[in-house]
Amino acid sequence: MDMNVKISLCMIVKNEEDVIARCLDSVSRCVDEIIIADTGSSDRTKEICRDFTDKIFDFEWTDDFSAARNFSFSKATGDYLMWLDADDVVSSENIGLLKELKKTLAQKNPDVVMCRYVTSFDENGTPLFSFFRERLLKRTANFKWEGFIHECISPRGNIIYSDFTVHHKKERGAGDRNLRIFQKKISQGVKLDARNTFYYGRELCYNKMYAEGAAVLERALDMDLKNNRNEACLFLYDCYNAMDEKQKAFLSLCRSLEKGPPRADILCRIASVFKARRDFETAAFWYDAATKCGDMSARGEFDRAEFRTFIPFVELSCCYFYLGDKKKALMFHEKAKSLRPSHPSVLFNERFFGAQ
Repeated sequence: MDMNVKISLCMIVKNEEDVIARCLDSVSRCVDEIIIADTGSSDRTKEICRDFTDKIFDFEWTDDFSAARNFSFSKATGDYLMWLDADDVVSSENIGLLKELKKTLAQKNPDVVMCRYVTSFDENGTPLFSFFRERLLKRTANFKWEGFIHECISPRGNIIYSDFTVHHKKERGAGDRNLRIFQKKISQGVKLDARNTFYYGRELCYNKMYAEGAAVLERALDMDLKNNRNEACLFLYDCYNAMDEKQKAFLSLCRSLEKGPPRADILCRIASVFKARRDFETAAFWYDAATKCGDMSARGEFDRAEFRTFIPFVELSCCYFYLGDKKKALMFHEKAKSLRPSHPSVLFNERFFGAQ
């Protein structure tokens, strides 16, 4: 491939005047073309975008995110298509990685580049929640977005993984927008596949419709649910817990252990059940097991790093104190302190151990 690989940034936007300049300013110097598909902005979004590109297109919103993204892709001319949301940011460190990635594109000629997506941070800016997404796609491979909501592209061909990372700095939630889209599509007779059944159940849970959410999530787990299986178990746990059905909640966590290696955040929740029963020995076993879990994001899983380190360290400190092993309790407190010294739990425990 020509060493002068061109990247087209493709975005769909609507009423993003508060964040769009931050996003485009962070990445505009490293892409060769910017495509904006506006789905009906009534604020200054398009005006701000004109400071970065003249390739701004109107797209009539049809409650279908894939249709909008595919439209934006259709307007691009670069060798690779890269997508961002308006509230995404590319850090200065990752700008350097993107420049290096351009060289890799020329050398390896991949069809898909999987990149880490960080969507949550602690008080120090350290990533807490991340996963890999299909971030750059070869234009001539004719990839298409699928799914009217929580849209995605199924990777195929020559797939590579990159250290290039995008930070999602969400400024506002979607409210009940996603739930309304699901309900509208269902009323129109749209049949949900396993993945969208999970996401529908999640939206019901987010909107505190716990009984309905539990029923939908149970249905999703009975379908051929792959990458989202563990998430479905977690949200099912939340639904049953909110309904005070403790045994069903606990069994929901256990279902996640039926297939594939265990995930740290689930083991920590299992541990919390035993801690609530004041069975500190069993709780410590599960918290310790969580510290031995690996990062499974390359397997398509969500990764919550703090559940492998900080959270079990804090909880193990508590468990061992109640088990009478103050030496171990202090050791795990120091481990937690080394990671997040200003966290309220660490500050509380620091005062507590100081008074012993």
